[in-house]
Amino acid sequence: MRRSMTAVAAAALLLLAGCATDDPTTAGPGTASQSAGSGTGSQSKFFVQADYDRELALLDATPTGPADKPWEQALNPAMVDTAKFRKPGPYKLCFSNAGLNNPWRQVGFKTMQAEVETHGGAIREFVHVDAEGKDQKQIADINDLLGKGCDALIVSPNTTATLTPAVTAACQKGLPVIVFDRGVDTTCPVTFINPIGGYGFGHVAAGFVTEKMRRGGKVLALRILPGVDVLETRWSAAKVAFDRAGVNVVGVEFTDGDPAKTKKIVDDYIQRYGTIDGVWMDAGAVAVAAVEAFVDAGKPVPPMNGEDQLDFLKVWKEKKLTAIAPTYPTYQWRTPVIAALRVLGGEPVPSPWKLPQPTITADTLDGYVDPTMPPLHYAMCGCTKLPGYPQRWK
Repeated sequence: MRRSMTAVAAAALLLLAGCATDDPTTAGPGTASQSAGSGTGSQSKFFVQADYDRELALLDATPTGPADKPWEQALNPAMVDTAKFRKPGPYKLCFSNAGLNNPWRQVGFKTMQAEVETHGGAIREFVHVDAEGKDQKQIADINDLLGKGCDALIVSPNTTATLTPAVTAACQKGLPVIVFDRGVDTTCPVTFINPIGGYGFGHVAAGFVTEKMRRGGKVLALRILPGVDVLETRWSAAKVAFDRAGVNVVGVEFTDGDPAKTKKIVDDYIQRYGTIDGVWMDAGAVAVAAVEAFVDAGKPVPPMNGEDQLDFLKVWKEKKLTAIAPTYPTYQWRTPVIAALRVLGGEPVPSPWKLPQPTITADTLDGYVDPTMPPLHYAMCGCTKLPGYPQRWK
Protein backbone atom coordinates (compact mmCIF):
# COMPACT_ATOMS: atom_id res chain seq x y z
CA MET A 1 0.00 0.00 0.00
CA ARG A 2 1.11 3.58 -0.61
CA ARG A 3 2.22 5.77 2.22
CA SER A 4 0.34 8.82 3.54
CA MET A 5 2.19 11.09 1.12
CA THR A 6 0.12 9.60 -1.69
CA ALA A 7 -3.10 10.58 0.03
CA VAL A 8 -1.89 14.17 0.28
CA ALA A 9 -0.88 14.17 -3.38
CA ALA A 10 -4.23 12.68 -4.36
CA ALA A 11 -6.14 15.33 -2.44
CA ALA A 12 -4.14 18.03 -4.16
CA LEU A 13 -4.85 16.47 -7.53
CA LEU A 14 -8.55 16.52 -6.72
CA LEU A 15 -8.24 20.22 -6.05
CA LEU A 16 -6.39 20.68 -9.33
CA ALA A 17 -9.10 18.82 -11.17
CA GLY A 18 -11.70 21.19 -9.77
CA CYS A 19 -9.65 24.22 -10.83
CA ALA A 20 -8.88 23.13 -14.39
CA THR A 21 -10.61 25.53 -16.72
CA ASP A 22 -9.81 24.06 -20.12
CA ASP A 23 -12.70 22.24 -21.76
CA PRO A 24 -11.45 19.20 -23.67
CA THR A 25 -13.84 17.23 -25.84
CA THR A 26 -12.80 13.90 -24.40
CA ALA A 27 -15.25 11.76 -22.47
CA GLY A 28 -15.61 12.71 -18.82
CA PRO A 29 -15.54 10.47 -15.76
CA GLY A 30 -17.89 7.55 -16.10
CA THR A 31 -18.91 8.37 -19.66
CA ALA A 32 -17.36 5.28 -21.18
CA SER A 33 -18.75 3.04 -18.47
CA GLN A 34 -22.31 4.03 -19.40
CA SER A 35 -21.93 2.25 -22.74
CA ALA A 36 -19.92 -0.95 -22.53
CA GLY A 37 -17.37 -1.20 -25.29
CA SER A 38 -18.19 2.26 -26.64
CA GLY A 39 -14.49 2.77 -27.35
CA THR A 40 -12.27 5.79 -27.23
CA GLY A 41 -14.77 8.56 -27.86
CA SER A 42 -14.03 11.74 -29.79
CA GLN A 43 -10.53 13.11 -30.25
CA SER A 44 -9.32 15.81 -27.86
CA LYS A 45 -9.23 19.42 -29.01
CA PHE A 46 -5.55 19.32 -28.03
CA PHE A 47 -4.72 16.87 -30.82
CA VAL A 48 -2.59 18.40 -33.59
CA GLN A 49 -1.62 15.99 -36.35
CA ALA A 50 1.62 17.79 -37.22
CA ASP A 51 2.76 17.76 -33.57
CA TYR A 52 1.82 14.09 -33.27
CA ASP A 53 3.86 13.23 -36.36
CA ARG A 54 6.80 15.30 -35.14
CA GLU A 55 6.89 13.70 -31.69
CA LEU A 56 6.69 10.17 -33.01
CA ALA A 57 9.59 10.94 -35.36
CA LEU A 58 11.60 12.19 -32.36
CA LEU A 59 11.32 8.76 -30.71
CA ASP A 60 13.99 7.60 -33.17
CA ALA A 61 16.08 10.81 -33.19
CA THR A 62 19.66 10.86 -31.93
CA PRO A 63 20.19 13.56 -29.28
CA THR A 64 22.97 16.12 -29.39
CA GLY A 65 24.81 17.15 -26.24
CA PRO A 66 26.76 15.48 -23.42
CA ALA A 67 26.16 11.73 -23.44
CA ASP A 68 26.02 11.57 -19.62
CA LYS A 69 23.75 14.62 -19.19
CA PRO A 70 20.40 14.02 -20.91
CA TRP A 71 19.00 17.20 -19.29
CA GLU A 72 21.45 19.17 -21.47
CA GLN A 73 20.78 17.18 -24.63
CA ALA A 74 18.40 18.24 -27.39
CA LEU A 75 16.58 16.42 -30.17
CA ASN A 76 16.76 18.02 -33.62
CA PRO A 77 17.56 21.42 -32.06
CA ALA A 78 16.87 24.71 -33.83
CA MET A 79 18.90 27.39 -32.05
CA VAL A 80 17.60 30.89 -31.31
CA ASP A 81 19.65 34.03 -30.76
CA THR A 82 19.42 35.41 -27.20
CA ALA A 83 21.95 38.25 -27.49
CA LYS A 84 19.30 40.87 -26.64
CA PHE A 85 18.88 39.33 -23.16
CA ARG A 86 22.57 39.38 -22.30
CA LYS A 87 23.38 41.14 -19.04
CA PRO A 88 25.99 40.87 -16.29
CA GLY A 89 25.34 38.61 -13.32
CA PRO A 90 24.84 37.42 -10.72
CA TYR A 91 21.16 36.89 -11.50
CA LYS A 92 17.81 36.72 -9.79
CA LEU A 93 15.85 33.81 -11.25
CA CYS A 94 12.12 33.59 -10.55
CA PHE A 95 10.03 30.46 -10.89
CA SER A 96 6.23 30.33 -11.08
CA ASN A 97 5.36 26.71 -10.34
CA ALA A 98 1.98 25.11 -11.10
CA GLY A 99 2.21 23.24 -7.83
CA LEU A 100 3.93 20.72 -5.62
CA ASN A 101 0.77 18.62 -5.54
CA ASN A 102 2.11 15.22 -6.53
CA PRO A 103 5.28 13.18 -5.99
CA TRP A 104 6.57 13.80 -9.53
CA ARG A 105 6.54 17.54 -8.99
CA GLN A 106 8.06 17.23 -5.53
CA VAL A 107 10.97 15.15 -6.82
CA GLY A 108 11.39 17.55 -9.73
CA PHE A 109 11.49 20.65 -7.56
CA LYS A 110 14.10 19.14 -5.25
CA THR A 111 16.16 18.43 -8.34
CA MET A 112 15.73 22.03 -9.54
CA GLN A 113 16.80 23.42 -6.15
CA ALA A 114 19.92 21.27 -6.20
CA GLU A 115 20.70 22.40 -9.77
CA VAL A 116 20.53 26.03 -8.60
CA GLU A 117 23.12 25.25 -5.91
CA THR A 118 25.58 23.93 -8.49
CA HIS A 119 25.84 27.38 -10.12
CA GLY A 120 27.35 29.11 -7.09
CA GLY A 121 27.80 32.85 -7.53
CA ALA A 122 26.02 33.01 -10.90
CA ILE A 123 22.63 33.01 -9.14
CA ARG A 124 22.29 35.60 -6.39
CA GLU A 125 18.64 34.74 -5.62
CA PHE A 126 16.18 32.04 -6.61
CA VAL A 127 12.51 32.87 -5.97
CA HIS A 128 9.93 30.08 -6.09
CA VAL A 129 6.16 30.67 -5.96
CA ASP A 130 3.79 27.72 -5.61
CA ALA A 131 0.41 28.15 -7.32
CA GLU A 132 -0.98 25.16 -5.41
CA GLY A 133 -2.69 23.82 -8.53
CA LYS A 134 -4.82 26.94 -8.94
CA ASP A 135 -4.95 28.86 -12.22
CA GLN A 136 -5.99 32.17 -10.69
CA LYS A 137 -3.29 32.00 -8.04
CA GLN A 138 -0.63 31.35 -10.67
CA ILE A 139 -1.86 34.28 -12.77
CA ALA A 140 -1.59 36.50 -9.68
CA ASP A 141 1.84 35.01 -8.86
CA ILE A 142 3.20 35.83 -12.31
CA ASN A 143 1.83 39.37 -12.18
CA ASP A 144 3.47 39.82 -8.78
CA LEU A 145 6.82 38.48 -9.96
CA LEU A 146 6.87 41.00 -12.81
CA GLY A 147 7.46 43.71 -10.20
CA LYS A 148 10.11 41.84 -8.22
CA GLY A 149 13.20 42.59 -10.32
CA CYS A 150 13.55 39.12 -11.83
CA ASP A 151 16.24 38.75 -14.47
CA ALA A 152 14.49 35.72 -15.99
CA LEU A 153 11.14 34.05 -15.39
CA ILE A 154 10.66 30.28 -15.46
CA VAL A 155 7.06 29.05 -15.70
CA SER A 156 5.55 25.60 -15.37
CA PRO A 157 1.88 26.35 -16.20
CA ASN A 158 -0.97 24.83 -14.24
CA THR A 159 -3.24 24.53 -17.28
CA THR A 160 -2.51 25.45 -20.84
CA ALA A 161 -5.10 27.87 -22.20
CA THR A 162 -5.81 29.73 -18.96
CA LEU A 163 -2.15 30.59 -18.27
CA THR A 164 -1.39 31.72 -21.81
CA PRO A 165 -2.40 35.40 -21.29
CA ALA A 166 -0.26 35.70 -18.14
CA VAL A 167 2.77 34.25 -19.90
CA THR A 168 2.16 36.53 -22.89
CA ALA A 169 2.00 39.54 -20.58
CA ALA A 170 5.34 38.56 -19.02
CA CYS A 171 6.94 38.29 -22.45
CA GLN A 172 5.66 41.76 -23.34
CA LYS A 173 7.59 43.20 -20.40
CA GLY A 174 10.82 42.29 -22.21
CA LEU A 175 11.65 39.65 -19.63
CA PRO A 176 13.15 36.38 -20.93
CA VAL A 177 10.50 33.74 -20.19
CA ILE A 178 11.27 30.04 -20.17
CA VAL A 179 8.36 27.60 -20.08
CA PHE A 180 8.83 23.94 -19.23
CA ASP A 181 6.91 20.76 -18.48
CA ARG A 182 3.45 21.98 -19.55
CA GLY A 183 3.03 24.32 -22.50
CA VAL A 184 1.08 27.46 -23.34
CA ASP A 185 -0.62 28.60 -26.54
CA THR A 186 1.99 31.19 -27.49
CA THR A 187 5.47 31.12 -28.95
CA CYS A 188 6.60 34.28 -27.12
CA PRO A 189 8.79 32.51 -24.51
CA VAL A 190 12.46 32.25 -25.44
CA THR A 191 12.08 28.48 -25.34
CA PHE A 192 9.72 25.72 -24.26
CA ILE A 193 11.51 22.84 -22.56
CA ASN A 194 10.12 19.36 -22.22
CA PRO A 195 10.91 15.80 -23.25
CA ILE A 196 9.46 14.39 -26.46
CA GLY A 197 6.04 14.82 -24.94
CA GLY A 198 2.64 13.33 -24.43
CA TYR A 199 2.18 11.89 -27.90
CA GLY A 200 5.37 9.86 -27.55
CA PHE A 201 4.39 8.61 -24.09
CA GLY A 202 0.86 7.65 -25.10
CA HIS A 203 1.97 5.98 -28.32
CA VAL A 204 4.64 3.83 -26.67
CA ALA A 205 2.32 2.72 -23.84
CA ALA A 206 -0.64 1.94 -26.10
CA GLY A 207 1.55 0.08 -28.57
CA PHE A 208 2.94 -2.12 -25.82
CA VAL A 209 -0.46 -2.91 -24.29
CA THR A 210 -1.92 -3.69 -27.72
CA GLU A 211 0.97 -5.98 -28.61
CA LYS A 212 1.02 -7.90 -25.33
CA MET A 213 -2.70 -8.38 -24.64
CA ARG A 214 -4.77 -11.14 -26.20
CA ARG A 215 -6.32 -10.28 -29.54
CA GLY A 216 -9.85 -8.92 -29.18
CA GLY A 217 -9.37 -8.33 -25.46
CA LYS A 218 -10.68 -5.49 -23.33
CA VAL A 219 -8.66 -2.42 -22.36
CA LEU A 220 -9.35 -0.07 -19.48
CA ALA A 221 -7.87 3.42 -19.90
CA LEU A 222 -7.15 5.33 -16.70
CA ARG A 223 -6.59 9.08 -16.83
CA ILE A 224 -5.82 11.62 -14.11
CA LEU A 225 -7.56 14.87 -15.07
CA PRO A 226 -8.56 16.88 -18.14
CA GLY A 227 -7.21 20.16 -19.49
CA VAL A 228 -3.43 19.65 -19.16
CA ASP A 229 -1.76 19.50 -22.56
CA VAL A 230 0.73 16.74 -21.79
CA LEU A 231 -1.99 14.48 -20.38
CA GLU A 232 -4.41 15.26 -23.19
CA THR A 233 -1.82 14.45 -25.84
CA ARG A 234 -0.92 11.19 -24.10
CA TRP A 235 -4.52 10.10 -24.44
CA SER A 236 -4.78 11.49 -27.98
CA ALA A 237 -1.90 9.29 -29.14
CA ALA A 238 -3.26 6.25 -27.31
CA LYS A 239 -6.65 6.79 -28.96
CA VAL A 240 -5.01 6.81 -32.40
CA ALA A 241 -3.14 3.58 -31.61
CA PHE A 242 -6.17 1.80 -30.15
CA ASP A 243 -8.48 2.91 -32.95
CA ARG A 244 -5.98 1.81 -35.57
CA ALA A 245 -5.59 -1.60 -33.95
CA GLY A 246 -9.34 -2.02 -33.38
CA VAL A 247 -8.83 -2.50 -29.66
CA ASN A 248 -11.96 -2.82 -27.52
CA VAL A 249 -11.59 0.04 -25.03
CA VAL A 250 -14.35 -0.67 -22.53
CA GLY A 251 -13.69 2.29 -20.26
CA VAL A 252 -12.00 5.69 -20.17
CA GLU A 253 -12.07 6.84 -16.56
CA PHE A 254 -10.59 9.74 -14.59
CA THR A 255 -8.97 8.72 -11.28
CA ASP A 256 -8.03 12.20 -9.99
CA GLY A 257 -4.70 10.60 -9.07
CA ASP A 258 -6.42 8.98 -6.06
CA PRO A 259 -5.27 5.40 -5.30
CA ALA A 260 -8.53 4.50 -3.52
CA LYS A 261 -10.62 5.77 -6.42
CA THR A 262 -8.36 3.94 -8.87
CA LYS A 263 -8.80 0.64 -7.04
CA LYS A 264 -12.56 1.07 -6.99
CA ILE A 265 -12.70 1.87 -10.72
CA VAL A 266 -10.59 -1.16 -11.61
CA ASP A 267 -12.57 -3.42 -9.29
CA ASP A 268 -15.86 -2.19 -10.81
CA TYR A 269 -14.61 -3.10 -14.29
CA ILE A 270 -13.39 -6.50 -13.13
CA GLN A 271 -16.80 -7.18 -11.60
CA ARG A 272 -18.57 -5.98 -14.74
CA TYR A 273 -16.48 -7.76 -17.36
CA GLY A 274 -14.85 -10.60 -15.44
CA THR A 275 -11.59 -10.06 -17.27
CA ILE A 276 -9.66 -6.95 -18.23
CA ASP A 277 -6.92 -7.75 -20.73
CA GLY A 278 -4.94 -4.52 -20.71
CA VAL A 279 -4.59 -1.32 -18.70
CA TRP A 280 -3.36 1.93 -20.21
CA MET A 281 -2.56 4.91 -17.99
CA ASP A 282 -1.80 8.54 -18.84
CA ALA A 283 0.40 8.76 -15.73
CA GLY A 284 1.88 6.13 -13.47
CA ALA A 285 1.34 7.60 -10.01
CA VAL A 286 -1.56 5.22 -9.26
CA ALA A 287 -0.20 2.22 -11.15
CA VAL A 288 0.41 0.26 -7.95
CA ALA A 289 -3.22 0.82 -6.89
CA ALA A 290 -4.35 -0.66 -10.20
CA VAL A 291 -2.10 -3.68 -9.68
CA GLU A 292 -3.47 -4.15 -6.16
CA ALA A 293 -7.05 -4.18 -7.47
CA PHE A 294 -6.29 -7.18 -9.69
CA VAL A 295 -4.37 -8.98 -6.95
CA ASP A 296 -7.16 -8.40 -4.40
CA ALA A 297 -9.72 -9.73 -6.89
CA GLY A 298 -7.64 -12.85 -7.45
CA LYS A 299 -7.10 -11.93 -11.09
CA PRO A 300 -3.87 -11.93 -13.08
CA VAL A 301 -2.45 -8.48 -13.65
CA PRO A 302 -2.82 -7.77 -17.38
CA PRO A 303 -0.24 -6.02 -19.58
CA MET A 304 -0.04 -2.40 -18.48
CA ASN A 305 2.09 0.69 -18.37
CA GLY A 306 3.21 2.79 -15.46
CA GLU A 307 6.01 5.31 -15.09
CA ASP A 308 9.41 5.45 -13.41
CA GLN A 309 7.99 5.94 -9.90
CA LEU A 310 9.89 3.46 -7.75
CA ASP A 311 6.90 1.81 -6.09
CA PHE A 312 5.70 0.66 -9.52
CA LEU A 313 9.16 -0.42 -10.65
CA LYS A 314 9.58 -2.49 -7.47
CA VAL A 315 6.15 -4.15 -7.81
CA TRP A 316 6.85 -4.79 -11.49
CA LYS A 317 10.06 -6.61 -10.60
CA GLU A 318 8.66 -8.50 -7.58
CA LYS A 319 5.54 -9.73 -9.36
CA LYS A 320 7.20 -10.19 -12.76
CA LEU A 321 4.54 -8.11 -14.45
CA THR A 322 4.16 -7.70 -18.19
CA ALA A 323 4.76 -3.98 -18.15
CA ILE A 324 6.49 -0.96 -19.61
CA ALA A 325 7.32 2.47 -18.22
CA PRO A 326 7.43 5.30 -20.72
CA THR A 327 8.74 8.27 -18.78
CA TYR A 328 8.43 12.01 -18.50
CA PRO A 329 11.78 12.38 -16.76
CA THR A 330 12.11 14.60 -13.72
CA TYR A 331 15.61 15.49 -14.86
CA GLN A 332 13.86 18.08 -17.06
CA TRP A 333 13.59 20.27 -13.94
CA ARG A 334 17.35 20.92 -14.22
CA THR A 335 17.15 22.27 -17.76
CA PRO A 336 15.22 25.56 -17.19
CA VAL A 337 17.89 26.77 -14.76
CA ILE A 338 20.63 25.93 -17.26
CA ALA A 339 18.63 27.59 -20.04
CA ALA A 340 18.01 30.76 -18.03
CA LEU A 341 21.71 31.22 -17.36
CA ARG A 342 22.59 30.64 -21.00
CA VAL A 343 19.97 33.15 -22.15
CA LEU A 344 21.19 35.78 -19.70
CA GLY A 345 24.71 35.11 -20.94
CA GLY A 346 23.55 35.75 -24.51
CA GLU A 347 24.18 32.17 -25.61
CA PRO A 348 21.92 30.52 -28.21
CA VAL A 349 19.49 27.90 -26.89
CA PRO A 350 17.27 25.35 -28.65
CA SER A 351 13.68 26.45 -29.20
CA PRO A 352 11.78 24.32 -28.60
CA TRP A 353 14.20 22.41 -26.39
CA LYS A 354 13.18 18.78 -26.75
CA LEU A 355 14.85 16.41 -24.30
CA PRO A 356 15.24 12.64 -24.64
CA GLN A 357 12.41 10.60 -23.16
CA PRO A 358 13.70 7.13 -22.22
CA THR A 359 11.40 4.13 -21.80
CA ILE A 360 12.04 1.51 -19.12
CA THR A 361 11.52 -2.03 -20.38
CA ALA A 362 11.86 -5.48 -18.82
CA ASP A 363 15.42 -5.56 -20.17
CA THR A 364 16.45 -2.32 -18.44
CA LEU A 365 14.27 -2.52 -15.31
CA ASP A 366 17.00 -3.74 -12.93
CA GLY A 367 19.09 -0.65 -13.64
CA TYR A 368 16.36 1.64 -12.29
CA VAL A 369 15.10 -0.23 -9.22
CA ASP A 370 16.81 1.32 -6.18
CA PRO A 371 15.63 -0.26 -2.90
CA THR A 372 17.36 2.48 -0.87
CA MET A 373 15.10 5.25 -2.19
CA PRO A 374 11.50 6.00 -1.14
CA PRO A 375 8.63 4.42 -3.10
CA LEU A 376 7.45 7.80 -4.40
CA HIS A 377 10.85 8.73 -5.84
CA TYR A 378 11.29 8.87 -9.61
CA ALA A 379 14.15 6.93 -11.14
CA MET A 380 14.75 9.41 -14.00
CA CYS A 381 15.62 12.32 -11.67
CA GLY A 382 19.14 12.79 -13.03
CA CYS A 383 19.99 13.78 -9.48
CA THR A 384 22.45 11.18 -8.18
CA LYS A 385 25.44 13.55 -8.50
CA LEU A 386 23.66 16.68 -7.27
CA PRO A 387 24.27 18.29 -3.86
CA GLY A 388 22.41 16.59 -1.03
CA TYR A 389 21.80 13.26 -2.75
CA PRO A 390 20.30 10.99 -1.55
CA GLN A 391 19.10 12.63 1.69
CA ARG A 392 17.38 15.56 -0.03
CA TRP A 393 15.16 13.18 -1.99
CA LYS A 394 14.22 10.94 0.96
